[in-house]
Amino acid sequence: MERKLGVSFNAYGPVPIDEQIGLLKKNGFSAVFTGAENPNLETIIPALRAADISCDNFHAPFNKINDIWYEGDDGEDMLNRLLVSVEKCEKYNVPALVVHLSAGMNPPYVNTVGHDRWTRLMESADAKGVTICYENQRKLSNLAFAFEEFPTAKFCWDCGHEFCFTPGRHYMPLFGDKLAALHIHDNSKVFNNDDHMIPYDSSIDFGFVADQIARSGYEGTLMLELIRKKTKYYSEWTAEDYYRHAGEAARRLNDEIEKAGKTI
Repeated sequence: MERKLGVSFNAYGPVPIDEQIGLLKKNGFSAVFTGAENPNLETIIPALRAADISCDNFHAPFNKINDIWYEGDDGEDMLNRLLVSVEKCEKYNVPALVVHLSAGMNPPYVNTVGHDRWTRLMESADAKGVTICYENQRKLSNLAFAFEEFPTAKFCWDCGHEFCFTPGRHYMPLFGDKLAALHIHDNSKVFNNDDHMIPYDSSIDFGFVADQIARSGYEGTLMLELIRKKTKYYSEWTAEDYYRHAGEAARRLNDEIEKAGKTI
């Protein structure tokens, strides 16, 4: 199938938007995502649309996300940042918001305070026609809570997180039927060290990744979540080299997904 290929906006680092758009199109990318708190959305989104590149989702802010589980103003402030992110999805006609439920190895336990705030977020998103995609981080219990409580909640599978944050735990057999977004990237599989590298450049088994995506039946964008500066591996690469290599990797993975789908 002709699956769309996507990559995180500014994956290489700050590049003039017209130059970045040219590199995206030249290397087969027709979709991106960016942060909901990106201060340049008024410029970025129209430029992407004029170039026929979709913004599939915004990433919600996640610094201080644990506050949402606690009583007090800090928790309300965090919820308000998420609610504003939903409003930005509606404003820019971006269909989904990717959200972290917690951060770190010892986040707060699921509790009534958090339940009430997440309910408010889901009610706002549902009213505005925005899909909330919860992303796997370090705690399975948070995801199980969200998918049990909120029928419209969807899943964003981050394969890099799976291999470096929760080695040995596989999320797609549990939540693949809710898959609505992907964050695909490579890393060394060193615990708590997420490199956000181009697929096939480090240690993740992308045959496994392809099989999991194929089994889910997901037909959406194959989205790479790349951050060049997370590792020195690409320090001498030009933007041209980087996006060419990323496009080649995305096409290779898409071919593997197609091949895996034929054997299921």
